[in-house]
Amino acid sequence: MGRVLIFIGLLILIIGIIWYAAEKYGLKFPGKLPGDILIKRGNTTIYIPILTSIILSVVLSLIMWIASRFKF
Repeated sequence: MGRVLIFIGLLILIIGIIWYAAEKYGLKFPGKLPGDILIKRGNTTIYIPILTSIILSVVLSLIMWIASRFKF
């Protein structure tokens, strides 16, 4: 259980560093990428994060694949 908690903590740390760097250097990830759909009409706003979802899915799949190689 200790190894799993350490792995999750390191994973959260890495994600936090990447997120901070993205905001600092003006990158648009996550949220407002060119493949995301934003529809504004009157008082209604519809946001469909297609490209963000695809990128997030690929990243999480890679993380899970790497984690499975360590066989906790």
